[in-house]
Amino acid sequence: MDDGVPPFESAWYVIHARSRHEAKVESALQQKGLEVFLPRVVVRSRRRDRKLLVEVPLFPGYLFIHTTLDQVTYYDILKLKSVVRILGGTTGPSPLSAETVDSIKTITNSDRPYYPGPYLKRGMKVRIVEGPLAGTVGIIQERRDKRRCLVVAVELFRRAVNVELEDESVEPWS
Repeated sequence: MDDGVPPFESAWYVIHARSRHEAKVESALQQKGLEVFLPRVVVRSRRRDRKLLVEVPLFPGYLFIHTTLDQVTYYDILKLKSVVRILGGTTGPSPLSAETVDSIKTITNSDRPYYPGPYLKRGMKVRIVEGPLAGTVGIIQERRDKRRCLVVAVELFRRAVNVELEDESVEPWS
């Protein structure tokens, strides 16, 4: 294990589950007596005939587990139906800092609104998904956090045009 955590010490790990099977994995792990954290968020359902509010995982496909990850526990987790893997590097599963999980718990337990968003950073290629520029691809030049805007350089006629957009208006593009 890396991150300086000695083997067989209790730590948080990230489990990658099959798509839309997070709750099944959560239930199976809880039945084994393990501490599981599956952060959820309430979103509007996109049904044609009705609008519903549904609870979905904040990080689709992922949940957190706090355990002593010895070989027996490791293989017991991997044998569960719908578990893809435990995240880590080439040396095996990597523990997550307790501060990271505590921060997510604090956010989800607060009365402040929260929602999932794409991981966006400077230099990343993005596609505009709404508004009059929908479909345009550009590169993030700058983030202006106070106004929750991105400045995206869109290459037109071998020139750049800077456009200020909300975070929700773009998605990562490869």
